[in-house]
Formats: sequence, structure tokens, C-alpha cells
Amino acid sequence: MNPYVLAILLSSLGLGTTLTFASSHWLLAWMGLEINTLAITPLMAQHHHPRAVEATTKYFLTQATAAAMILFVSTTNAWMTGEWNINDLSNPVASTMFMTPLALKIGLAPMHFWMPEVLQGLDLLTGLILSTWQKLAPLALIIQTAQNIDPLLLTLLGVSSTLVGGWGGLSQTQLRKILAFSSIAHMGWMIIIIQYAPQLTLIALGQYIIMTSAAFLTLKMSFTTKISTLATTWSKSPILTSTTALVLLSLGGLPPLTGFMPKWLILQELTKQDLPIIATTMALTALISLYFYLRLCYAMTLTISPNTTNSTTPWRTQTTQTSLPLAIFTTATLGLLPMTPAILMLTT
Repeated sequence: MNPYVLAILLSSLGLGTTLTFASSHWLLAWMGLEINTLAITPLMAQHHHPRAVEATTKYFLTQATAAAMILFVSTTNAWMTGEWNINDLSNPVASTMFMTPLALKIGLAPMHFWMPEVLQGLDLLTGLILSTWQKLAPLALIIQTAQNIDPLLLTLLGVSSTLVGGWGGLSQTQLRKILAFSSIAHMGWMIIIIQYAPQLTLIALGQYIIMTSAAFLTLKMSFTTKISTLATTWSKSPILTSTTALVLLSLGGLPPLTGFMPKWLILQELTKQDLPIIATTMALTALISLYFYLRLCYAMTLTISPNTTNSTTPWRTQTTQTSLPLAIFTTATLGLLPMTPAILMLTT
């Protein structure tokens, strides 16, 4: 892609998200979401592969549907209340209807069906943008309006997303689909706590972005998109394989890695809110997700690829890819747990 076109598209992505962050008017927020969608569409289809074009079409139709619903809900709310302010979502019908398109935009269950299929058709860098940056603007709107949305609806969306994200990833062999179901599960953890402690949602979002970036950049570095090819990574890059296993365990929320921090804090807050059954359910769904992360670790570290007895170890050639972002995100994924008190102080 032409560098000037790429710069325009990436700056448009930043503009759309910033516009949604800074807006207090429904139409400006909707405009930011639309700029986001239109900016990422050419990035998704840039390889002209049939799977990429199919994924782009699915994504565009899904996002266009969600944007139309947001426009309809905001107009309905303005008609009933006389206000276009985002924080004035006092109508219960409008607040319930408003959560549906935003759940569709970030891939919450049961509106998650587009996420694995779209992510499977993209290259890893575009998939990284879709899994991280594209979640920011809708989540900002949810955080602003969470106090006006029915708590039961948010709880149902959170629990169902963690369940679907756990069960859906069990039978997958494509790594991008596994990361898509991982995204669905992590979004469920953020939504379940957003009504009680929005600062924990921000902590979980930040940790999710760090861990997912490390996972996507690792797969890009090793040119791996399927479980069957994970077995060859040990002979090519032992150190990268070791850190990748730890990154996957951090995504699963295993202590003492960084991913344990948001899950621990969210379960603690749910217990404080007298929701022990919900907290127990969330903890059990985290175990389901941890299983398929352990499955990936098993494929990477305890198996070898089928080969003949006279085959040689693959050459460990020097890569030309930039490894500094991968090193930064991997270090943060593995070692931020001791910083939990400082992070809590910054968000409160």
C-alpha cells in the first residue's frame, strides 16, 4: 500500500476514535464510529485475497448495521427527552436498545458471530488493530452510559461472553479464531464490572491490549497462523517460543503473570457487591479459557513436527522484522503484576 494512503488511513483511525472520546453529542460520537469503520475497511482488503475481501464485506455490513441502530436509538432518545447529550440517556427503552449495537460493534455474545470469521480472513497486523484499537470508541460510549443501562442486561452480556469465549475456543485449530474468542471472553470481563467499578474496566482493557499485542506480534514474528505449525517454532526460535508460552498463560489469567491482575480485581469487586454466584461463574469460565491456552502451550513446547530421521534442524536465520514493540509488549505482559497498587492509584 502507498505510504501516503496508509498514513491517511491510520490518521483517520486516530481521528475517529478521538472524536468519539471527546464528543458529548450523539451525532459527533456516531460520526467518529463511522470514520473508524471507513478507515479500517481499505486496510482489511489491501491484500486482495478472496478471504480478505469476504472478511471486509462481513465487517462492513455488521458495522453499518450497528451504526444505523445507534443513529436510530439516539434519534429516539432525542425525540423522547429533547436532549442530544450522551450522558442524558434517561429513557429505559433507548438505553436498552443502545447497548445492542455497541455490543455488536465490540463482539459481545450473543452478537459475536462476525468476530471469528472476520479475524480469520485478515493478516495479523490488521487483526491486531481490529482486536484492540477498534474496541476503544464503543467501550468509551458504554462507560459513559453504563449507569443508565439495566444492570441485569450488562451482567447477562458479560457472563454469556465469557462462556462463549471459553467454549468457542476449545475446538479451534486456527490461531486467529482462538484470539477472536479470547477477545470475546475478555470483553465479557470488562462489561461485567463496568457498572460497579469503571476503573477496573480501564485496567482490564489496558492489560488486554498489551497481552493481545504481544500475542499477535509473536505470531507475526514466527509466521504462524495454525496450531499444527506451532510445533516447528521451538527448533527455529527457542527463546521466542518460551516467552510465547508465558504470554498465552498470561492471557489465560494465570498468576504470577500480568493477566491475573484484572481477573483478580474484578472477582474481588464482584464479591464486594454481594454477587458470589456471578463471581464463581466468571472464575469457572476463566478455567475453560485457560484450557485452550494450555493446549497451545502444549503444542509449542512438548511436541515436535513430523519429520524424517535424517532431517536437520531448521536454520535460525536473523529476522528483518522490527522486534522492539514485541519485546516491550512481552515484558509488560509478563511482569506488570507487582505494579498493581500503583496502577490502582492512577485509575482512582
